[in-house]
Formats: sequence, structure tokens, C-alpha cells
Amino acid sequence: MADIADLANEQADYHLQVALGRHKRQGAKPSSEFCVDCDDAIPLARQQSVQGCDTCISCQEIRERCR
Repeated sequence: MADIADLANEQADYHLQVALGRHKRQGAKPSSEFCVDCDDAIPLARQQSVQGCDTCISCQEIRERCR
């Protein structure tokens, strides 16, 4: 018999899969050429590897630390 934690994990996984499916259907936006926070150029390698990015690495690190 599944316990509450197993049921919660299954439900969380289901919602994650639904969200990922929606994201794929909508299509990701193209990456920005310039950071929206500092206006520095975003390196081409980052634009290609992180689809839809709109911040440079430095500004993204700051955003993640502030969460």
C-alpha cells in the first residue's frame, strides 16, 4: 500500500509532466542577445545552450542568490 509521501511524489511528477508538455507545445522563445538586467551581450554559447535565456550568467547568479 502506498503511503502519503508516495502519493504526493506521484502527484508532483504528474503535474511536472503536464507542465513540461505544455511548454513543449507552446515552443520556447528565442534567447535574447543582450541581458535584460545589465544590457551586456549574452555569449552565443549561452544563447544556444539555454533556450529562452534573457540574462547573462552574472545576472542569473544574482537572481538565484536573491530567491
